[in-house]
Amino acid sequence: MFKLILILMVFGYISGFANAHTQFETDNITTSGGDLKITFIGHASLIFSFNGKVIHVDPDGELADYSTLPKADIVLITHEHSDHFDLSAIKILRTNQTKLILTETCARKISGGMVMKNGDVQIIEGIKFEAIPAHNIIHKRDNGQLFHPKGPGNGYILTFGDKRVYVAGDTENIPEIKTLQGIDVAFLPMNLPYTMTPEMVADAVKSFRPKILYPYHYVDTDTSKLLELLKDEQEIEVRIRKMS
Repeated sequence: MFKLILILMVFGYISGFANAHTQFETDNITTSGGDLKITFIGHASLIFSFNGKVIHVDPDGELADYSTLPKADIVLITHEHSDHFDLSAIKILRTNQTKLILTETCARKISGGMVMKNGDVQIIEGIKFEAIPAHNIIHKRDNGQLFHPKGPGNGYILTFGDKRVYVAGDTENIPEIKTLQGIDVAFLPMNLPYTMTPEMVADAVKSFRPKILYPYHYVDTDTSKLLELLKDEQEIEVRIRKMS
């Protein structure tokens, strides 16, 4: 009887562990350096797995039990808002070898990270990181301040083999986005009133024309509106994943 209970306990643990790793949607992107696996945690939280390296983007402990997920080789943070910068989640994911990429504002709250400002470029663990401005130009708080002023926040372009992946962070369709070139995969936010409307996302991607577009951080925004706006853009594949 004891053996049966022990077997059931072990099976339950293994099943729970497996479920923790399989509950999230994943996509694979073929690159010249091997497959890039994208795990969609939710909202603004992603995991990129490439050549044995694990990159956690804006981990948020409200969305996942990060103790069940792989430790981070790199943690990438776009800005200081709590749904993007969760100190508890970072603590769980971080090891002595983890590289932490931060904005200047975030670096005031945690030690040991590398600060990247708008326009900075770094090669980390063989992956190129480019920091792109991320800010509002229209949407403001009741006091007249922009939800995301220019300067503190980053988007990032990550280069995996021959593929360039753009994670926009919290931004609108700012002029800096429209000058981007050679983007293969783009994650653009679409939640109101803080970032973009579907019309803004459509306007942005028609300018820099990524091959694959993932709207993310979209909360209650109707993604079907974006699909309708881009239905005639045959060269841009819009993929909807559970990233509300």
